[in-house]
This record gives sequence, structure tokens and C-alpha cells, in this order.
Amino acid sequence: MPQGSVNDSYGVAMAMHMAGTPVAAMASVHCAAATENFLSLENHSVDIPWWNELVTGLPNPIIQNGYIEVPEAPGLGIDLNPEVIKEHLDPAYPGYFEPTPEWDSERAHDRLWS
Repeated sequence: MPQGSVNDSYGVAMAMHMAGTPVAAMASVHCAAATENFLSLENHSVDIPWWNELVTGLPNPIIQNGYIEVPEAPGLGIDLNPEVIKEHLDPAYPGYFEPTPEWDSERAHDRLWS
């Protein structure tokens, strides 16, 4: 079998599914940019009116003419917009990066991962 993935070796196009926040979208965009046979990135989240506002550092709207530019800034190329995020938190989980001391003493006891 030729080297590389089956997609790369045999020219199989890859379509990615993404139905999440702009953070997930930008992670997908970076994965797509690093994939030779990327075809499309399926996205359903843009129907949410405030979706583009959850992050800063990108054009607004993030998707323009059916495309998302790959940012050149460090990391995913975005910053969170805390004010907008806090406005749309699930009432069942109203905290925003709250401390989680209940996990401080939790141990996996898994030699494969520790």
C-alpha cells in the first residue's frame, strides 16, 4: 500500500462535519488546511444569530462567500468574547470557567495515560 492515509494515497475527498462553536469551527478549519484532500466543512451553527460574536479576531461574519479564511494568528487565531458567551450560557450551568475543586484529588490510576 502506498504511504500516507487512504484519503491521500487514493485521492478520496474528505468532507468534515462540524456543528459547534466558532472555536470548534476554527479547529476544524486548521485540520482541513492540513489535509491534502479536503473537500468541504459541513456547518449548521451559523443559523444562530450571535454565533459569529462568540469570538474575536476573525472577519464578521466568519464564513464569507462560503469560505473561512485560515487565520495566521497564534493558536486557533481567535480570542473568546466573554461578554457574549456569558449572555448565552445554559441556565443549568451558569458559571464561566468556574473553579472545579471537586476534581483536584481525582486520580485516573491508569498507567497508560499517566
